[in-house]
Amino acid sequence: MKNAYLTKSKSYLKKELEKLNKEYVTYKSKKLSLNMTRGKPSPEQLDLALGMNKVLIKKEDYISKDKIDTRNYGDLTGIYECKKLLGDMCGANPENVIIAGNSSLRIMYDVIAHSMLHGICGNKPLMKQGHIKWLCVVPGYDRHFAILEYLGIEMINIPLNDDGPDMDLVEKLVKKDASIKGIWCVPKYANPSGTSYSNKIIKRLAALKPLAKDFRIYYDNAYSVHHLYPNKPVNILSILDEAKKAKNEDIVYVFTSTSKISFAGAGVACVACSDNNKKDLLANLTIETVGFDKVNQIRHVKFFKDFNGIKKHMVKHANIMRPKFEKVVSILDKELKGLNIASYNRPLGGYFVSLYTLNGCATRVHQLCKEMGVSLTPAGAAYPYHKDPNDCHLRIAPSFPSVKEINDATKILALAIKIASIEKTLSNGKN
Repeated sequence: MKNAYLTKSKSYLKKELEKLNKEYVTYKSKKLSLNMTRGKPSPEQLDLALGMNKVLIKKEDYISKDKIDTRNYGDLTGIYECKKLLGDMCGANPENVIIAGNSSLRIMYDVIAHSMLHGICGNKPLMKQGHIKWLCVVPGYDRHFAILEYLGIEMINIPLNDDGPDMDLVEKLVKKDASIKGIWCVPKYANPSGTSYSNKIIKRLAALKPLAKDFRIYYDNAYSVHHLYPNKPVNILSILDEAKKAKNEDIVYVFTSTSKISFAGAGVACVACSDNNKKDLLANLTIETVGFDKVNQIRHVKFFKDFNGIKKHMVKHANIMRPKFEKVVSILDKELKGLNIASYNRPLGGYFVSLYTLNGCATRVHQLCKEMGVSLTPAGAAYPYHKDPNDCHLRIAPSFPSVKEINDATKILALAIKIASIEKTLSNGKN
């Protein structure tokens, strides 16, 4: 739809800008400090898991069902009941799960570093293959892209459609270029778009036949249970099941964690994959560690008990999160109604609102918000190399602030969008 400011006269726009700038000065004088930069759980969400600290009382509480003393070394892949818990979360059999520390991001980095240093399943190490590339679905998770940039891997943008990545482009690229070694995917309530992949897209991913034998899908199912509306959850297929049906089991690594379920800094995380990939990864992990924190694994199991326990727990999270997301959307709806100068999603889950300004305005909106006391993730952060080709995307993170803080911050955001949009319209030669 057409920018409504284009229908206004130059004199009208200048008067409107003058009025908006007075509001800007008022907000600036308040010296606010409101933060919507990262998708951190709020203290109220973290409090939901405080009972986890009370489940290990007696010596017997530390013993797993397989009679493993979780206080000791060993059992590299984790205790069975924790593998079952996270396997149910991400659509994997427990036998194909490795519980590896508290951070799925750390596991992702380790898997890529392993492929760089030693190669995947007998293939040549990536660092010895010359220039290598990676497909990055955009907008996407900035920390995914940071790993690749750090390791010197070229990133190629893949547009994200309403049902998932542009698979026509993905299939075309991987079939002809053996230097493409991976693709990042966040299949459910994606960061930052909130998009969930359709079953058709998941089947096409699972059936990929890339030219490179060591190509892998890095499938970060971080938000698998993070519904904002638990009574109408989005459900997606298990890519591991679909890959098996396609006789293509080795194509994918699946990652997940409880980082935004229990304690963000002390959750449990896993990678799930085929038998071949698991054997390959364990060869590296055996050198890296004699075992991860099994005490943390068993306290998660005793607290949640099973996957149903996680789902019930996440209803409590949703009740805290939902009013915050609805506040962001309702204020943007009210403040920007009829102007057609921004678009944004209405998330059903996840941790972010994905907002698009007019082309060339996102950096200016970010700057104006900062000057008025609202911190946002920098414009372009959801793109490789922090380069949004249209300078139009911003990621909004409503999880940590209070509803009142979100109310104030979103009004400031809307004001910044209006100011930047009028400035852009005038600079484009509006008569």
